[in-house]
Amino acid sequence: MDGAHDMGGVPWSGPVRPEPNEPVFHAEWERRAFALTLAMATVGRWNIDMSRFARENRPPEDYLSKSYYEIWLAGIERLMGERGLVAADEIAAGRVLHPVKNVDKILKRDDVAAVLRRGGPTERETTRPALFAAGDRVRAKNIHPATHTRLPQYVRGHVGHIERVLGCHVFPDSNSRGAGEDPQWLYTVTFAGADLWPDVPDPALTVSVDAWEPYLERA
Repeated sequence: MDGAHDMGGVPWSGPVRPEPNEPVFHAEWERRAFALTLAMATVGRWNIDMSRFARENRPPEDYLSKSYYEIWLAGIERLMGERGLVAADEIAAGRVLHPVKNVDKILKRDDVAAVLRRGGPTERETTRPALFAAGDRVRAKNIHPATHTRLPQYVRGHVGHIERVLGCHVFPDSNSRGAGEDPQWLYTVTFAGADLWPDVPDPALTVSVDAWEPYLERA
């Protein structure tokens, strides 16, 4: 999906300026938004790619007007609303107005640290060999899917080389639509900065992108 969220390498976004000594959360509500997202993911009604798509699939004026955790909060509101876990009037009121919905799993406070440490591994077994090997020249396909994808726009149509073969992983384009994990080979692909941006000041600059096999074709 092409959208305002895919702002890497676009001229209008400007340079990234890291905040010195940036805290994990700038306000208590940001901590709560993160906690809500983690707790509701435990319920099991959606996966991480659905969660990302719910945050990214927003009109540009909406996405760009929100801060990072405001986008997270808007995403969790959408996911919960679509699955009948919360009503629109409850979101507007900021409190429970209807009988609480039953869920299959609850994230307990004592389990949070273990859940964060465990993460959500995406590597899967495969029954077919990888199409590409380290050193191969490949082109990122110039695709524009209407749904979620992890291929950034700034590398589409450009040629790079396979730096590493990372194994077979859950394919986000399929997983975000609820169409199954459809595991695909994943590669680190390195592109010359001068190819991506001809006016780049450092001719030695390279950019590496992790790209699934369906994103690539042999150059």
